[in-house]
Amino acid sequence: MSDQSHWRAYALLVFTTWCWGLNTIFSRLAVGEISPMQLVMFRWLGVIIIVSGFALRFLKRDWPVLRQHLLFFAIIGSLGFTVFNYLFYLAGHHTGALNIGILQGSIPVFVLLCTLLVFRKGVTPLQAAGIVVTLLGVVIVASGGSWRELQSLSINRGDVYVLIACFLYAVYSVALSRRPKVSAISLFTVMSIAAWLLSLPLLGLEVLHQGWQAPTTRGWLIALSVTVLPSLVAQLFFIRSVAMIGPNRAGIFINLVPVFAAIMAVIFLQESFETHHAVSLALVLGGIALSELGRQRQPLIPTDT
Repeated sequence: MSDQSHWRAYALLVFTTWCWGLNTIFSRLAVGEISPMQLVMFRWLGVIIIVSGFALRFLKRDWPVLRQHLLFFAIIGSLGFTVFNYLFYLAGHHTGALNIGILQGSIPVFVLLCTLLVFRKGVTPLQAAGIVVTLLGVVIVASGGSWRELQSLSINRGDVYVLIACFLYAVYSVALSRRPKVSAISLFTVMSIAAWLLSLPLLGLEVLHQGWQAPTTRGWLIALSVTVLPSLVAQLFFIRSVAMIGPNRAGIFINLVPVFAAIMAVIFLQESFETHHAVSLALVLGGIALSELGRQRQPLIPTDT
């Protein structure tokens, strides 16, 4: 792959992680406006409505291949699109944002672990160092640079939900690299349909538990925004990026999400920008650079064993 293609993948991943960071802002704005599972269900319904206008010809062309792998597409779509978001939002009812922010940084670690176990691909010393550095940046931004806050952390049910969600998203990311030769539009449409279908019974459980309250006007606007940016544009870009540079290298960019979320919290929620935000941004970007430099070095763990 040419250097130009590498930079194109990097640009797509940066924009993707910005959209996912923006989703954090939408999640905060959605409180009291639209319930978590309503937001999950309506976002994927909205995606299906939008892509149906131009996806039909791709689906017709790819259907012979899609039909042979429908179960595979349904599983990874449900894991990456529905269950991840459901557990992520559910965790917010049981644990604090500090815990969620730190634990979300475990996704690249899970990606590397899954890649190693499934594909027997090695991790180079620089890649390992990059993971450590980026995780340190995530910890700093999530903890507000306070050692006292880190010492007070405790594992509870919400923390477990986040860890499970992160692991499932890593499985989804790695599985994308083994997708059959179909267009990104076809793949995304099938997975979106699977995600929406699974969200229906989960929404039913939410209604049984806490009743139904229709979204407010602001809630509908948030659902529309989440549909277009984090759900549609970001997912298509991520699928394309994984195909271009692989899940191992693409996964490290996910560490930019909490950094972007912190920056946008300053812009949109008027939160103050502290020194630890700048430090964490430098660490995350530095970790990505280390991981990229390490991709051509000798593997730390042999791949031929």
